[in-house]
Amino acid sequence: MLVSGLLVLIYVFAFSEQKKAGKQLSVHELTRLLNDEAAILIDLRDSKEYAAGCITSAINIPSAKLDSRISELEKYRTQKIVLVDKIGQQAAPAGRKLRLAGYDIQRLRGGMGEWMHQSLPVVTP
Repeated sequence: MLVSGLLVLIYVFAFSEQKKAGKQLSVHELTRLLNDEAAILIDLRDSKEYAAGCITSAINIPSAKLDSRISELEKYRTQKIVLVDKIGQQAAPAGRKLRLAGYDIQRLRGGMGEWMHQSLPVVTP
């Protein structure tokens, strides 16, 4: 009984933390948003990875530089912002930080790894 209660608490905590980081989107949901021009896409990968290929219209703000470059996002405060990283791990901490700052944040589930796995187009900036 105690173990099952602990598992429930862990699940609730994990779910709560994920929600704080922003909703996760599938590649198909992101494609719809981008086609409708309904979101701003921020690529959190380092500049070298970004230069090797990115999603069309993505703005590169590496996660390591987010704190010093957060002011660049001010003009998008009223818009939906979708974060994309390499495999979906860096977007959660960045998402929490940006949500606390008042931004409407969503994240690409699986990051660029999933985008590429689905054979969706990339461009070189």
